[in-house]
Formats: sequence, C-alpha cells, structure tokens
Amino acid sequence: MQLYCNSLTQTSRLNTREVKIGDLLLGNFNPIRLQTMTTTDTMNTIATVEQAIRCIEAGAELVRITAPSKNEAENLLHIKNELRKRGYTTPLIADIHFTPNAAEIAARIIEKVRVNPGNYVDKKKFEQIDYTDLEYAEEIDRIRERFTPLLKICKEYGTAMRIGTNHGSLSDRIMSRYGDTPMGMVESAMEFLRIARSESYHNIILSMKASNPQVMVQAYRLLIQQMDAEFGEAYPLHLGVTEAGDGEDGRVKSAAGIGTLLEDGIGDTVRVSLTEDPEFEIPVCRDLVKRYTGISKAPAVNHIPAIEKINYDPFNYSRRESFAVNNIGAKQPPIVIADLSKLKKIQASNLEAVGYQYNALTDKWNISDTAADYIFTGNQLLDFALPGTLKVICYAATAATASDQEKYFPIFDATGFLESEFKNEQLNFVMVDCYSDKTPINDYTYLDEIANKENVVLCLSSNNQQAMPAVRRMFLELSEKAIKNPVILITDSNWNTADEHLIHFSTETGALFLDGFGDGICLGLTTPAYNAASVNNASGRNYFNNLSVEQFTNNTAFSILQATRTRISKTEYISCPSCGRTLFDLQQTTAKIRSVTNHLKGVKIAIMGCIVNGPGEMADADFGYVGSGVGKITLYRGKEIVKKNIDSDIAVDELIQLLKESDAWIDPA
Repeated sequence: MQLYCNSLTQTSRLNTREVKIGDLLLGNFNPIRLQTMTTTDTMNTIATVEQAIRCIEAGAELVRITAPSKNEAENLLHIKNELRKRGYTTPLIADIHFTPNAAEIAARIIEKVRVNPGNYVDKKKFEQIDYTDLEYAEEIDRIRERFTPLLKICKEYGTAMRIGTNHGSLSDRIMSRYGDTPMGMVESAMEFLRIARSESYHNIILSMKASNPQVMVQAYRLLIQQMDAEFGEAYPLHLGVTEAGDGEDGRVKSAAGIGTLLEDGIGDTVRVSLTEDPEFEIPVCRDLVKRYTGISKAPAVNHIPAIEKINYDPFNYSRRESFAVNNIGAKQPPIVIADLSKLKKIQASNLEAVGYQYNALTDKWNISDTAADYIFTGNQLLDFALPGTLKVICYAATAATASDQEKYFPIFDATGFLESEFKNEQLNFVMVDCYSDKTPINDYTYLDEIANKENVVLCLSSNNQQAMPAVRRMFLELSEKAIKNPVILITDSNWNTADEHLIHFSTETGALFLDGFGDGICLGLTTPAYNAASVNNASGRNYFNNLSVEQFTNNTAFSILQATRTRISKTEYISCPSCGRTLFDLQQTTAKIRSVTNHLKGVKIAIMGCIVNGPGEMADADFGYVGSGVGKITLYRGKEIVKKNIDSDIAVDELIQLLKESDAWIDPA
C-alpha cells in the first residue's frame, strides 16, 4: 500500500511546493505557519483592524477575514491600508464561499483568497441527483468557466489561493457520485486543482476540514496520495478541524486531528477553530507546532525499525482485532484507567475526581458517565469499600497481598511477569516499553511467551522521543506475530501548561485511536509542581479551575475517546469559531446551550453563526442551531429545517422542545 508520508517510523516533513503569500513563504520545508480568522463585521474597518492586530501580536502569521459579498470584498482595501498605515504587513486572506465576484475583487486587493469548492460554483440543496458521465462532465466545464477568471486574476496580481474543502459542504453533485466520504472531499478539491494546473497556476494551498477528526485525517492522507498519483508532487496543506468548539473539548478535538498529521510530517500551516476570541487560537497553534521545531527534510534518528509493509488501512477506520479480557478488548468500548498513585494516601473522597461520589445518607455511590473503569494505586491497597464497578491496578507485589483478588489486579514489566510465581487468574497487566533508546532494536522475543495468554492485557508506552510512531510500530509487530491481546495506551506528559498537556495527550493517543489502535487509555503527569488549579493556559484563561491533576487527566482521557469517536460519554458540540458573518454572540450562546444540554450523552448539537456555516458545516450533527438573520434562529433535525426564523430570545427553549419532540431529551438528574 502506498504511503501518504515519508515514513511511519521517522518523523520528517513532507516535501510540498513552495507558495508565496505576500512576503511569506509557505511549504517546501519553510516553518509551519500559524493563522486565525477575525470575528468582527468586515464592514467595521477599525474593529477588524484592531482585532487583526491583537491576533498578529499574539503570533498570527496570516489573518483571514470573511468576504461574503462584494461590499465586504471591497472594504478589504480599507482594512489593508489601515493595517499598513499602522505598520503591520501580515498577509491577509479573504474567506469566500458562495460569491465568485467577491473573490475576484478580493484577489486584486489582498494576498490570498480562500474558496470552498463545495459552494463556490456548485450549490448545496441536499438533493439526490443522479448524473450521467456526460452531465457530470458538463458540470466540470461549468466550474472551469466560472473558476478560470479568478485564476487569471490571481496570476496577474500574484495572489495565493486556498482550495478549502469542508466535509459538511460537499455539493450535491459530489455527494451523488462519492457520497459523504473522505474521497468525496478529495475529489471536490482535485477538480479545482486540475483546472488551476491547466492554467499553469500553482500558488495553491489545500485543506480537507471536518468536525470529525477521523474523517479529516483520512481525507488529508487520501489527498496526498491522490496528488502524488496524478502529479508526482504535493501542494502545501492547511490543517484544521472545523467547528471544534471551545475550552477543553475544542483543544482536544483539534489536537487529535491536527496532531495526528503533524506526527507524520504533514502540514504547512495550522489554524485551530475555537469558539473563542481569535487571538486565543494562536497559543494553541503554537503549542501544536513547537513539538516539531527542527524537523525538516532529514528524518530524526531513532531506534524504531522501518516498516516494510503496512498491515492496516490508514484510509478507512477499522478497530484492531483483539480478544476480551474481562471488560477490556474485543468490541467493548475502550476503558479509562485513572492514575492515583501520586497521592500519598488514597481516600474515598479522592474518587470524586474520577467520577465516583459517595452519598453518606444513602450509603451509595453516584457514578458519572465519565467515571474511570480502573484506578492505578501503585503500592497502595485501599482501606475502604470500592464502588461496585471500580477495580484497582497495583504493582504485582502489592496485588499479591490483596485479600480481594476479584478487585485488585497486578501490573508487571514484561520480564517480571514471566519470572513471577504470582499471577492473577483473571487479569494481569504487562508493560511494554516500545523502542526506547535504552531498548535494543527488535529485542521483543519475550512477547512470544506472553502472546495470546487469555488473562494478559498489554500496556504500551515509549520513552522514545517519537513516542507515537514507536507505539504504532509495536502494534504492527503485534500484528505480524498474530498477538491479539488487548492493549492499553499509557502516555505521560512532562510539559508545563494545561494546554500543552492537552495537546500532548491528544496527539500521542488520539493518533493511535484514530487508526483503530487501543483498547484503553491511561494518562499521567510527570511535571512535579503541576497543579491544574494554578496553571492558566497560554490564552490567559483557566479552563481547569479547581481541578486536581487526577480530575484533569481523567477528563482528558474521556475527551480524547469522545473526539476520536471511540467512546461516547457526553454531549458533543459542533460549534463554529465565529467570523464577520456571525449573527449572534456565539460564545455566549454556546455556553447557554451547553449549560442546559450537557447531560444528553451521545447527542451531537451544532451551533452555527450563519447559513454559510449552517446545514452544510454541521455534517453529522443530530440537531442544529443556526443563525438565519439578525436576532433570528433556524433549528434543524439532522439536515431538515424544523423551525425557521425563531426569535433568538426563545430559541434555546425551542431547541429543548425540539429535543423533547425527537425523544432525545432526558431530564437532568
């Protein structure tokens, strides 16, 4: 199977064409560029300029501004002139969706235009139309006719272009032939790219955005493969998870998608789409990118054996086959293990941090949807009765002394397990350090002795600087040896801030879950003085106020499983990051909707600022809350309009009523 990157074991940047955006160079091993998008009304020149300056001073190297019509496109000149007058030369990008003539105006003014091939010429009416080959070819000719003038303007003025496909806004024509698939996303962009190449225009960046990181990752991989097959080269790639949301969820979802690609050397510019002020996106972008500083053409030296053949499909999700050991593996949802081992004395009250709350009046435990399945206690046995569903993992010597062998299970290193006389009849955890510097290459013969023991769960981690590729390589080794024991992913973080920890965990474990690897997750922090209550993220906000380390890592583990769609434990919000088209206060509205619906486990609610980011961008949401005019909201069930142009004052109540009518509502506990 053809690779979509240089190597799966040695991170090195994918070689892409160099693109010039103003004085900024992108692609061809230039630094990964950071960008964001303004949320002000484009017709408000001063407000847009001042917000752009805040973004630039936060570190944005490109600033995108919406231009939904001719008026906004023309006003880009005033915005650009005012920025230049104030001494800022950062390239500007015009965001175009439905209006080709706005793109043609903007391309004469600013340094880059972004067009969405799903709605630049085609329209999205959610109609199923069967196209003959002739009709399909005629539609391509129509696109060529409408798109070529923009290409000629861009060539004349030296303007760059992003062909930006969005999963939720594929045209009816593409949907009719390719369906709602990553390949449909790729073909949507390739149609425009082929036309551009036929006009000898190459100053192009591409993106494959989706709110589902799994779809997004597969689409980028397929795009690289398709460009290589057709052209023998790749164009620069803009990475992003669209409508990621806010706070922890937005960061985790973005890092899982973007980080997975960056790990394989893919990506030339990054935008993190958060429902927050745009300047707060830049520190998250920086945290994502700085992990790869210094990685260029040459692969880093490591101890990971090369992969001769991929034995899984990186373009289609399929969970690795494993057998069940208790509640771990096979088709069961991935488990969460909470690390409590750093607590000096574990008490019943500590379990609140990982989803268990004891009610003394009823003498019962209340168990949340994000309750850890196991806790790791190190060398501690507990002196209180455990909730019925919770079990304990501890070091083998400690587990051997436990009176309850149904609740306490040992964890060994590999040689320790083989040498130990004590083993639990039901369940044993065996740690495997994957291709770390201290481990000789291929010295994993002991796996043959452990292989397929019915009471063994493997715990994979790595001290290799490239930990994710090292663990992924071990999964391939297990496959080659036909070892089907369940696997827990163990990841520690020694970064400093909450954002850095989120990005580290989401990248290293999210990348593996997105490829179907992993039957459980355990996260730990090795930063000695870390306390989430005292650490603000880089944006200056503290999303983890009053959380202990244990609660922070437990919440993050469940968020990663939710983001990778491997275990759904809470409501999912698909929330756009706002822009000049937005017709209501997105941050305030998102917070309000979240406050009354966050108990609806598994329900996906999209909150979109306008019709551009409306029914299309919602992709696979169950319900949609979309701005349809000033002070007006339209509600969707799936892609069907249910209530149109409701006053925003009552729209949240109407959303709740729609959830009730759709049997998606339960009363809060």
